[in-house]
Amino acid sequence: MTDTTTAIKPIIPAQRAAVLDDAHLGDIKGALGTIRLDDSAPRHGLSAKLKTLLAIIGPGLIVMVGDNDAGAFATYGQAGQNYGTHLLWTLLLLIPVLYVNQEMVLRLGAVTGVGHARLILERFGRFWGAFSVIDLFLLNALTLVTEFIGITLAAGYLGLPKVAAVVLAAVVIVASAFTGSFQRFERIAMALCVGSLLLVPVYFLSHPKTSQMAHDFVVPNMPGGAGELSTVMLLIIGIVGTTVAPWQLFFQQSYVIDKRITPRFMKYEKVDLGIGIAVVVIGAACMMGLTAAAFAGTDGFGNFSDTTGIAHGIAAHAGKLAGVLFAIALLDASIIGAFAVSLSTAYAIGDVFGMKHSLHRGVGGAKGFYAVYAGLVGLAAVIVLIPGSPLGLLTTGVQTLAGVLLPSASVFLLLLCNDKDVLGPWVNGPKTNAFTAAVVGVLVTLSVILTASVLFPHITAGTILDIMAGCGVAGVLAAGYSFTRRRTATKEDPIDRTGRDDWRMPPLETLAKPVMSSANKIGMGALRGYLLIAMILVVAKIVQVALAQ
Repeated sequence: MTDTTTAIKPIIPAQRAAVLDDAHLGDIKGALGTIRLDDSAPRHGLSAKLKTLLAIIGPGLIVMVGDNDAGAFATYGQAGQNYGTHLLWTLLLLIPVLYVNQEMVLRLGAVTGVGHARLILERFGRFWGAFSVIDLFLLNALTLVTEFIGITLAAGYLGLPKVAAVVLAAVVIVASAFTGSFQRFERIAMALCVGSLLLVPVYFLSHPKTSQMAHDFVVPNMPGGAGELSTVMLLIIGIVGTTVAPWQLFFQQSYVIDKRITPRFMKYEKVDLGIGIAVVVIGAACMMGLTAAAFAGTDGFGNFSDTTGIAHGIAAHAGKLAGVLFAIALLDASIIGAFAVSLSTAYAIGDVFGMKHSLHRGVGGAKGFYAVYAGLVGLAAVIVLIPGSPLGLLTTGVQTLAGVLLPSASVFLLLLCNDKDVLGPWVNGPKTNAFTAAVVGVLVTLSVILTASVLFPHITAGTILDIMAGCGVAGVLAAGYSFTRRRTATKEDPIDRTGRDDWRMPPLETLAKPVMSSANKIGMGALRGYLLIAMILVVAKIVQVALAQ
């Protein structure tokens, strides 16, 4: 069980791999097992395969459970309290999106040994590299504030003092990463992942209508009448934004690298990702189901306020134990979300600026990396404790900015996974490209709707349908153009995928700069313009609302 760069002679010799931090080379030390660097034995039999999976499991599970954070509790809870289980079908549609997106980044991590932000910087230039790091830093800083908001809400329900709860949570979050041991950190994170399953007993204590949930999970349904279409659409966008977040891409790619996972173990990491997706969907479905059951037929139905209100509603419906378990689950989700968001930022900044950035290193060996991590956590904790902070506005701002930035993250992911110099035999196939392109089109549409709704709060259902129709026409034209180019272009040689388990990306400085087609340049220019305008308008609107309050 090992990194094959020493066990089997690779196409790219180990000393010429692109890995930037030598701490990322060595034994795989997971929470549930270890794979030695010199262990190249084949995995025959169920026992050997299970031991390998236990050692590998972690990146996919943690990134998915981390996504069911404080913001997700609020979004899924709002969906259940206001519309019952009628929006459960959105989770089914998001399963393939989650898998394809995260499978591409785990491929990039295992094959390249270089973080997501660094690849963008090196392959697309300083503007996009700086843009990706700056927007990630700002968005993650705001997201961390929402995690601490979740901590204060959970602590308030449990009767714990706000200041003590925030300070203690910040200390736990920072101390868990400062051990200098990747394995110890992952064990703490995995324990928190198990804690996320507390939503399951709360679900059964609430006695939801299982048959109705099963129906709503597979049959799309838009609750409310035409007058509520705009409200429902914005909530659906919120579900997409909280389930498919930009930080996930940066986190999983860097975490796979830090865990020292190589292409040889790709199939095990895909299983890990599948387990994580199953856990996150079960948690989200439980949230919608239990809140729907708790508020059905009550004055609280359709009147979501915050997650504390959900906890009180659950307690009134299913008993005090259910309310307490829900609050503990919220506290757990907020902490693991803070883990993942802080790490994604510290990894990205360390990767781009050439700082040592690994959980295998002690604080003295990676001072900048740990300073960024602790600084973000401390800043978020302080903001939450400032009297009069516009916490509700910050939560809304995070969801809005995440929705605006999602298309750019997916575009870069798609381009990198078609870069043959970067992924060699691991580049995307036609089916993955077609699916991802369709997802990008949907995300762009949702982003435009979200931006328009922030700028024009009273946007009508008709306007939203017009935006969807316009984006749909543009998407069809773009797809037609792409198909025509492929038909008329010279047929390329098929990709040779032999020996890919041993293939690693060469050092970045040895790679030729990618040559972009005219269509790609036009598309990237349009994306750049849209993002800049949308972000400026959205931030200006948020500041305007803050000043008015």
